[in-house]
Amino acid sequence: MDRRIASALINGLLVALAVLSAFPLLWMLSVSFMQPGEASHFPPPLLPLDAGLQNYRELFVRAGMGRYLANSAMIATVVTLISLLLNTLAGYAFAKLEFRGRERTFRALLAVLVIPGQVAMMPLFLLLKQVGLINTYAGAMVPGLASIFGIFLVRQYSRSIPDDLLDAARVDGASEWRIFWQIVLPVLKPILVTLAIFSFLGAWNDFMWPLIVLSDQGLQTLPVALASLSREHVQDNELMMAGSVVTILPVLVLFLALQRYYIQGLLVGSVKG
Repeated sequence: MDRRIASALINGLLVALAVLSAFPLLWMLSVSFMQPGEASHFPPPLLPLDAGLQNYRELFVRAGMGRYLANSAMIATVVTLISLLLNTLAGYAFAKLEFRGRERTFRALLAVLVIPGQVAMMPLFLLLKQVGLINTYAGAMVPGLASIFGIFLVRQYSRSIPDDLLDAARVDGASEWRIFWQIVLPVLKPILVTLAIFSFLGAWNDFMWPLIVLSDQGLQTLPVALASLSREHVQDNELMMAGSVVTILPVLVLFLALQRYYIQGLLVGSVKG
């Protein structure tokens, strides 16, 4: 078979798969602009007959979705920044700093990965209740502030940094903090972007923990508020699709903006021992 024909077939297949994968998202966006009840027709229309923003006005004006959007954005941003700091410091320490019990501690942390996160929810809830963090933003942030997976990711990538480079900086009189901020962090940029995306997505999409720890409606995050709204408007498909678009759009934009660094971090980190 001619190489050009084979290339055309492969590219055509990839385009078809991309369209098939994107179709549900595109239809969700289309339905969000439809009039109430329009998406319930059979067969469902692909495009709105009379496109409008009434569903989005309903979300932000009457349902107060703007407050929940701000709550999710604030919690996800703070969790991402703090988790980046803690996971990076811990991952670098486990990779390059010598201290007693380093390998045993790291193996113990890896062993905890096999324990489902739901198992720790009740003990963590009782602990936060004792310190008065129930029904607070801080209480909703606690589980995401550091993760064993994040530490593991940074450690594996940090091991690719040559020891000779760090030793040369120490010989020149640089402190460990200066080495970390001026030498290590620039090298870790791809994996830090990858970790930031994982942390932000985890905090943004988290449903169970905010549902448990936040009882005040004004503190609720976007996924919890959208689930509550769906119970009140179970037949309003157009409104629910608009809410889904509001929930997905920020993380989709973030991923597309950082896609280059994200893929670079995955590819380079995957080949490091």
